[in-house]
Amino acid sequence: MKIAIPDLISNSYFPVAAAVELGFFKEEGLQMELELIFPVDRTLEVLRDGDIQFVGGSAHSTPHAFPEWNGGKLLASLAQGMYWFLILRTDLNAKRGDVEAVKGLNIGAAPLVDLGLKRLLIEAGIDLEKDEVNIAPVPGAFQGNNVNFGVAAAKALEEGKIDGFWANGMGAEVAVRRGVGTMVLDARRGDGPSAAFNYTMPALITSQKMIDDAPDSCEAAIRALVKTQKALKKNVGLATEVGKKLFPNEEASLIADVVERDLPFYTAAISEDFVKGMNKFQKDVGLVKGDFSFEQVVATQFIKFWD
Repeated sequence: MKIAIPDLISNSYFPVAAAVELGFFKEEGLQMELELIFPVDRTLEVLRDGDIQFVGGSAHSTPHAFPEWNGGKLLASLAQGMYWFLILRTDLNAKRGDVEAVKGLNIGAAPLVDLGLKRLLIEAGIDLEKDEVNIAPVPGAFQGNNVNFGVAAAKALEEGKIDGFWANGMGAEVAVRRGVGTMVLDARRGDGPSAAFNYTMPALITSQKMIDDAPDSCEAAIRALVKTQKALKKNVGLATEVGKKLFPNEEASLIADVVERDLPFYTAAISEDFVKGMNKFQKDVGLVKGDFSFEQVVATQFIKFWD
């Protein structure tokens, strides 16, 4: 079996990579192969087409490949809350939480990921057009399917190609530690409108076909994820062990620190409040037209495995 993530050198979908590398999928009877398929819209299309069985990706993006939630569902949460950060050039002297600092800037963001920042800024009172906020792909970061976006964004910021970026915690960490970026917005920890927390989350996603044809494998995948979350909470040093296998040296040395900050959010449960908040966000940005119930979005038959 195969599970794909849209970003590898990252904390965003790290529980998936760790479940593979630490042997928890294997322990649950799944011979799982990890793939990097960028960006997330492409990752989900490959899931829809049946070439992979699971995705660790942004929950709100699912309807891109499964319109109106037809044929795709969430199995569990990799971690709670919208998990991207707004980093701006250090020389702009932006302060933490200063939404106004984005005016007149060019900000890099990946497809579908960019929707989270755009909506957050709009809800915070920014007029993207009048305030001349340009949110677009990072130059040079979209060459092929095997792109590590956060790291590429940090490099583009350092090279002066963009004024800021909206990306994962690893990209943010690299930029801040190199002194080229300043952390401005972290929706997961209260920056920006409170509704932004529930725009999305990193989730374990699969197809309805997989749920119907191989429910035991879906159960096993959730159990492996929960074991991974618990193992990292017990010993965050395991993150370094995984990082050394998958990441360049600099990022491998940082991953345990980045994951440690995320550990309070490492629970597999998906709440009805989250689904309501995400559904509103999806409608606001045009990803869906309808209102969808918890049962339409989440594979509820597997809820018992979240514990």
